[in-house]
Formats: sequence, structure tokens, C-alpha cells
Amino acid sequence: MNPQTKTESRPAAAEQDLDTKASFAETALKMGGKSDDEARRTGAIDKADDQVEQLFAKKYQTTNSPVHRAVWDRELPVELFESRAAQTPPEVDKVMQDSLAVMRKHQKAGTNLDENKKVPQRVLDEMAEVGYWGLLVDKKYGGSGSPFASFAAFLTKMAMVDPTVAGLASVHGCIGAVDPVRTFGTPEQKERFLPTLANGKRLSAFALTEPCAGSDLTALRTRADKDGDDYVVNGEKLFITNVVPGRTVGLVCLIEKRPAVLVVDLPERENEQFQLRKYGLWALKHTYNQGIIFRNLRVPVANLLKPKQGDGLTIAYHGLNLGRIALCANAAGTMRLMMASMIPWAKYRKTYGAAIATRELVERRLGRIAGLIVSCDAMVQWGGGLIDEGYRGEMECVIAKIFGSESQKEAAIELLMKTHGGRSFLHGHMFGDNVHEYLAPCIYEVEGEMLAMAFFKSLVKQHGVRFFEPIGKALQAAGIKKPNPLNPAHAWALRSALIPYAKWVAGQKLRPKPRPKLPAMPESLRQHADFATSFLQRSPGEISSTMQKHQLGLADRQCRMSELSQRIQDAVTILCTALYAARQSDEVVQQAADVVCQDLTRKITGRRASDRYYRTATKLGDVIAQGGFKSIAGIEAGEILMPYDD
Repeated sequence: MNPQTKTESRPAAAEQDLDTKASFAETALKMGGKSDDEARRTGAIDKADDQVEQLFAKKYQTTNSPVHRAVWDRELPVELFESRAAQTPPEVDKVMQDSLAVMRKHQKAGTNLDENKKVPQRVLDEMAEVGYWGLLVDKKYGGSGSPFASFAAFLTKMAMVDPTVAGLASVHGCIGAVDPVRTFGTPEQKERFLPTLANGKRLSAFALTEPCAGSDLTALRTRADKDGDDYVVNGEKLFITNVVPGRTVGLVCLIEKRPAVLVVDLPERENEQFQLRKYGLWALKHTYNQGIIFRNLRVPVANLLKPKQGDGLTIAYHGLNLGRIALCANAAGTMRLMMASMIPWAKYRKTYGAAIATRELVERRLGRIAGLIVSCDAMVQWGGGLIDEGYRGEMECVIAKIFGSESQKEAAIELLMKTHGGRSFLHGHMFGDNVHEYLAPCIYEVEGEMLAMAFFKSLVKQHGVRFFEPIGKALQAAGIKKPNPLNPAHAWALRSALIPYAKWVAGQKLRPKPRPKLPAMPESLRQHADFATSFLQRSPGEISSTMQKHQLGLADRQCRMSELSQRIQDAVTILCTALYAARQSDEVVQQAADVVCQDLTRKITGRRASDRYYRTATKLGDVIAQGGFKSIAGIEAGEILMPYDD
């Protein structure tokens, strides 16, 4: 389901209201000692976020999302955290199965990479022939029209065969030109671009990052100046996957000093107007990830995407959510490859006469990686389902991205590498050859701790507007920069603004929230769900106290925001994982969920691991070593003793 099918028209008054909110945000930052430029830039990001919200019907906006309601509603809506396996149409499933078959064939024949260790054009072409690149393109334009939840779950399976090719599908369909054109394009633009993006004649990329612009989208310098029926583009972009001559790029640039997105068909070959900037890059080494230099490149005015509300930042913000779910899905597949590599080595390698697979530390590693995989599966199924329902999914997709990328990093360093030991660094070993691929997702689609702060901002925004904005306006009107509640003049100036907040605080303390109704589930998983729901229901008090304590200085308390945000995210992950595992018939999956939920609970509470936990984790690891984790069946782990390569 496309998000635009869930939109509502927004009157002009709402546009004016957004301008008012943005200007107030700027004023608040100025009162907090920020420069005019920083306040202006932050206000622009704030406004872009509001404009993305207006693309969705009210019931699917952030304030009605599962996470927001779990924290701020009196009754926690457990049903919004329950997910179901996607129902994939037969014709879509055929494309997926054919795509897997193509990649398995090339993996087995050793033709999945060319002499430069890149995914070769013949592989991309064969994938095009079976419909791989059109999975997220509507049938009307020659694609398959796959539900996003089906696509996300499929990416996990593709990553178990080839994580790079799985990643390319995400770049093409989620953050590349497909989603911007599908969501914001005119009928003419869709007819012009989508068919060739669906049949794979052109793959797509999204060009946003610049030498001086990454997380700060207001620092863009690439510009497009109108000249007749064309825009003339000048500037430079970096870290653009899928950018080879002849590809289609969604280019974020400045037009009349405002962010905009142009769909650019790059020239077949480099010329005076278009060059590729080549550089050494450890991550994404099997793809063509390069920079782009534009020198007076002409692009038709007809290629400009025009959202009904907002500008290029609106388009950029919208496209990232799908990519974040896709990152988590890819991590779930990649970690299965790691597990499949760990088991045969752990059985082969002996210390003091016994295989290390029988040692508690290794057993716990296997149990831990199984838990991380199950949680990623849960987050992908949950987040993908919300996208298909029509939710914006901003906070939910952030949780999936952060958890998936951090899990893959931990699995690589703490579990895979330490199990394989020194051989991890041999040429040809999956760890040494791919370590940068395992770590880089922590940066993709915005670095994790930056995202955690964005998550926190989305979570507290309505609460701040409802209670703290009136207080800020009262302070501004009274000319008070440092309020002192013991000062009678300050108390008098704030009397009207403080009453609603005082009532809310009293209600939180005096009116216990009803205990959520959980579905039937195993007792161990029920305990985790109870802990998570209880934590989420208690969290408004701590969140609001943090806002009250730091007031206008909260924007500078990055460490506090990130830490509090992470605990909320972990509680949500516990709840989703427990509910997901409770519906699985595989006891190993349920045990893995129990292990990871215990780990996340200790992370929140700071408690030490119990003997019960170690027994559970090591027993699970032993079962996995004996082939108990069914979803890695069929993965070829490669040679146990690798040949030495100088």
C-alpha cells in the first residue's frame, strides 16, 4: 500500500500553523543561547518533519503510532505491537523464488563477482529478467507491487545468499529513485521513469550526502539553477551506491535556495558536465559506490519532483524509513551466515581435548546470536506490517534500524570473530573480508545515536507543544530567560501556563494506568512482555521530568536524550520480540527470544546476569550447535580449514 492512499488534504491554515511552530522552535533555540543560523536550520528540519507527517492520515501519524501511544496513552495498545507473517501473492512469490535461484546459481558457480570483486552486470541483468528490481514498483508500471512486509522478509532470505545483492534491492527500491517517484511523482513522471526502473534497464540511487552535508540536511551546497526548460546542476555528492554511468539518481539539491529533488538520468559516459569521483572505500566494496561531480549538467525542468506539501527535505525524510527496515532485514540474514560459519568451526576446533562447541562461552555466543536474529525478524515483520497498513512508522523504523545494525556489529565482533579466533584475519575469511560491511550499517540511514535523539524528539514533540510551549511563550512574553519558581514575579507570569501541566503531573501520580491485556503466551515470554509494558507506562514521568529539568537546554543534552531514548527502544524491542516469538511453533525460536529479552532487560535495569540466564543461554547454544536453529539449514559454511593466501 502506498502511503499516499492514506493521506488527507490539508487546508492552508495548517500550512500557516506549521510556519508558526517552526518559528517558535527557532525562538526557543535563540532563547537557549543558539545562533540565528543554528536556530534557522533546526527550524527547517522541524518544519520538514511536520510536512512529512501531513502526507499521512491522522490515524497513521506519529502521535497515533504504536510507540507514541504506548508511552503517552493511559491504555497501552498491545494489539499494535502484534505482527503477522505477510501474505505474499503467488506472482510476487514467484519473482522472489526465481531471484533466489539466480543468485544461488551464481554463488555456486563462483560467478557472483567479477575480476574486480564487484557484482557483475550479467548478474544484475539476470536478476532483471526475473523481475527482481521491480518488486516494489506497482503492477501498472511493470513491477510486481509487492507488499512491503513481504519484500522486507524476502531481503532476509536474499541476504542469506548474497547480502550485497540484497542491499542493492534496498538502495534501488527503498531509498533510490523508485520510492520518491512512486510517492511524489506526477502521472507523467511515473510513466516515464518507473517502467525502466521496474525492468532493471536502469537501476537507481539517491544522492544526498555531500562533503559537508550528511546528518545535517540543511548544509546542502549542490544547486540547480533554472535556465529555460532545464536546470543547470553544479556541486558534488559522495557515497552514492549504484552510481555508474547510465543510472537514474534522485538528486537532492538547492533550487532557489530551497531543498529540492530532481530525477537525473546520468550520461552514459563521463564528460565535462558529469564525472565520477573514485575513492578507496572499505565498505560496500562489491558495489560501485562513488561520488558525483556536476559541472553545468543540464536536467529537464520536467524532472523536478513536487510534493503537495514541503520540499526536497520532505522527500528525503520520507524515503529513509523503508531503508531502515531493509537494513534490519539484511542484518537478520547476514547474522544467519555468521551462525552457519560458527557451528562447524566450533565442532572442529578443540582445546584441551574437547570441542569448543561444548564450552559455555561458545554456547552462550550461539544462544546470543540466535536471540539477536529472532529479534531482528520480529522487528522486520512488525515494522513492515505497519508500513503496509499506512503508518508513517518513523519511530518504529528507527528502532529496527538501530537494533539491526548494532546487533550485526556485536555479532561480528563479539560472537563471530571471538569464536573463530586468529583465523578471522586470514585472507578469504568471512570476518576479515567483510568486517567493514558488518560495521557500516551503523552509519547508513543516519548514525545510530543521532537517530536515537531524533527518536526522542519525535516522542516528546506533542508533549512539549502541549505543555512546555505555553510555558516558553509565557517566559518570552515576560522577558524571563532563567525562570525561578521561588520568585513571586516569575510564578505570577507562569500561573496560567503551569496549571495544565500541574494537572497532568497529578494525574500521572494519582491515577494508576490499567494493566495491558496480553494474549496467551508462554510464561517466560509473558514476563518479558509484562516488564516491557510496565516500563513503557512508567516512562512518561521520567521523560517529562527530564524535559522540565533541562528546559531550553535539552537540545544540548545529547547524551541524556540518547540514553533515555535507547531504554525506550529496548523496551519496545522486548515487547515486539516476546509477542512475535509467542506465535511461533518452534521452541528454539521461543528460547532465543527469552535469551535476548533477558539481555535487553538487564541492559535497562543494570542488573547482573543470573545463573538461570546462563543455563538458558548455554542450553540453547548446545541445541543450536546440534542443528536446532532450522532457518540456517541449507547455508553452506565453506571450508573449515581455509587455504593460506599470501
